[in-house]
Amino acid sequence: MFTIRVIGEFSAAHKIEGYPGDCSNLHGHNWKVRLTIKTNELDDLGLSCDFRKAKSILNQVLKELDHKFLNDHPWLKGGNPSSERLAKAIYNNALPLLPPMMILDSVELFESDRSSVEYREN
Repeated sequence: MFTIRVIGEFSAAHKIEGYPGDCSNLHGHNWKVRLTIKTNELDDLGLSCDFRKAKSILNQVLKELDHKFLNDHPWLKGGNPSSERLAKAIYNNALPLLPPMMILDSVELFESDRSSVEYREN
């Protein structure tokens, strides 16, 4: 099994309604996202997944979030735009963009250099 990881980033604002602290106030992050793809197959060039393709998929998803107020984003309706819900939304929107032989293993979302959450379906 081959594991491919690419990292992208976007900037967005949110607030966590009902949070007993500063995160209940409007604030923003320069989010980083690590997309992890797995596959058993290699193409005719000996590549499991072209990094450009993986970056393109990730960037296509992140473009929908960049410079947005996440509380109003349709992907996050029905609850707070927490890092956990955001990581799952990124996963769900990247999944249909992958070729059939690729497995979306996980999405890791960094609010800061020292804080992240990882989402995977298994």
